[in-house]
Amino acid sequence: MKTLEASELKERLPAALDEIERTGEMIVITRHGKEVARLVGPSGSASRHPQDELRGTVTVHGGLIEPVLPTEDWEVLGGSRS
Repeated sequence: MKTLEASELKERLPAALDEIERTGEMIVITRHGKEVARLVGPSGSASRHPQDELRGTVTVHGGLIEPVLPTEDWEVLGGSRS
């Protein structure tokens, strides 16, 4: 993530927009060293790949192809629920 001082924004905006378009990386706008805004691409993402926003948010419990409930709990298969 890059930062850009607000006082430099007018002069460097075209280059900053080119960089965001090329890399997809967010640019943080600061004033006196304090963050005041974020400049991001049109998707609102800091990445070219939307799935990167979800990285690390999914937890796998058990197998990926096994049913969550045991088959005897499935009413459609004729099993009875306890």
